[in-house]
Amino acid sequence: MTNVKSDNIRIEYYKSHGPGGQRKNKKETAVRITHLASGITSISTDERSQAQNKKIALNRLKEKLKRFYKRKKKRIPTQKSAKIKEMALRAKKIRSEIKRLRRQIKFIDYNIGEL
Repeated sequence: MTNVKSDNIRIEYYKSHGPGGQRKNKKETAVRITHLASGITSISTDERSQAQNKKIALNRLKEKLKRFYKRKKKRIPTQKSAKIKEMALRAKKIRSEIKRLRRQIKFIDYNIGEL
């Protein structure tokens, strides 16, 4: 999807904002390009020239469209091996034993009676 047809896009020119002085405030040098089929937009206000901004915005649009239409690889589900599962269970048991030993001991009065 590297070729962008001119009938599939809408190009708008507007005054850019920010520093740049009188020339930037008077001229419509900023460019916004919208791909009509997908609704993806790209803008450029980098340069003082409208033509340069148009080139930059078109390149940005092409990159966005490449990412948008790129097919994602199908995920192959994997499983843990039996050895890994066994090791994880062993680690859990050790950890729970450590935590159990860390508990505070509660002394309970038992009525033992006569010995």
